Amino acid sequence: MSTDTTGTVARDGDSRPGGPADSPFIRACRRRPVPHTPVWFMRQAGRSLPEYREIRASVPMLESCRRPELVTEITLQPVRRHGVDAAILFSDIVVPVAAAGIDLDIVPGTGPVVAEPIRTAADVERIRPITRDDVPYVDEAVRQLVVELGDTPLIGFAGAPFTLASYLVEGGPSRTHAKTKALMYGDPELWHALCARLAEVTLAFLRVQIEAGVSAVQLFDSWAGALSEADYRRFVLPHSTAVLSGLASAGVPRIHFGVGTAELLGAMGEAGADVVGVDWRTPLDVATGRIGPDKAVQGNLDPCVLLAPWPVVEAEVRRILEQGRAAPGHVFNLGHGVLPETDPEVLTRVVALVHELSSRRADQG
Repeated sequence: MSTDTTGTVARDGDSRPGGPADSPFIRACRRRPVPHTPVWFMRQAGRSLPEYREIRASVPMLESCRRPELVTEITLQPVRRHGVDAAILFSDIVVPVAAAGIDLDIVPGTGPVVAEPIRTAADVERIRPITRDDVPYVDEAVRQLVVELGDTPLIGFAGAPFTLASYLVEGGPSRTHAKTKALMYGDPELWHALCARLAEVTLAFLRVQIEAGVSAVQLFDSWAGALSEADYRRFVLPHSTAVLSGLASAGVPRIHFGVGTAELLGAMGEAGADVVGVDWRTPLDVATGRIGPDKAVQGNLDPCVLLAPWPVVEAEVRRILEQGRAAPGHVFNLGHGVLPETDPEVLTRVVALVHELSSRRADQG
């Protein structure tokens, strides 16, 4: 038996026809012709959905990520409601860090809060390696979802080493990342040791998801935009590359995404992903020129546009689809996550519009 391009098992040694491997989403990631531009939304399974708020009303965030039946239900909700072309596993970027022995909690209205922030080499040693046995609930949820989703691909994900390191060093979310940068500049040896350890944890976490059957993975480096290109290349790129290159033989597309990364897109493209996510600040045709012709792009509607009247939303969707044509592959998405106040009906209409406009163009082309 061998692993096909979806991470599922092919008994004849070849990728099976149909299934997630032949979905518009995976084809776009692979820069292959598609019947329509695929679309999914970051944070599509989350606070904008009333059914999500109902199911999470009495369940803390970390606990919900550790209950496979809840993970499965929440992951499926936007697929049922919106008809998106891919599901993304419901989880949180700090789940593997907690599994690696770091005492933290996800505080409502604040985000991840670390009990003892990383300050020393001894603190780094507290981050232990993880295996599937440390996150059995993730393995079980992915296996359940692969069955439930059928031909719809499932995206696994993890936080990139820099973003995880920022939370661990700051002790929680930060606007300036001042403590993170102070460690980075002031003790490069400790910084690289921390990021190398986090890269190992991240890589192991993504391998668990791939072995369980996800069709693609996304590496979120949400805070990388706080850095200059020179600092990104020196302090971040080696560790993101370690994660993405470590998955090169896994047979699934790799997506790399950050926010505020206009000046970093070229470097991020070098890290080893097949698809580079672009936030709303950079037009996709400009981004493609920076990333290069051998990568697909993902994005990049401003999440706030979804709060505007429908004619505004429609015009922006058309613009992004037109600019996305410059790339060798385009996955329609937002430039960051869905805002909690977004009307779910607007998301459903966006999916239908993307499919309609892009399939019409495919028929004409």
